[in-house]
Amino acid sequence: MQGLNSDLNLNVGASPRVMPGIGEWGPTGVPSTRSKKRMRWIVVGLFLLALVVLVGYGWLMLGLLR
Repeated sequence: MQGLNSDLNLNVGASPRVMPGIGEWGPTGVPSTRSKKRMRWIVVGLFLLALVVLVGYGWLMLGLLR
């Protein structure tokens, strides 16, 4: 009957250094889903901004060389 019950401890084989601290309602010090979504959008936005700046600079330099 062991196969019918799942073990919810997912940290069984992990080193104690990498295990998250366990609080009353779950792991502590782990970013929330909302903050991870926000960071994804910020990273995409910064990448696009850097791309626009790089292309704009290249276009400006090309115009100055002509």
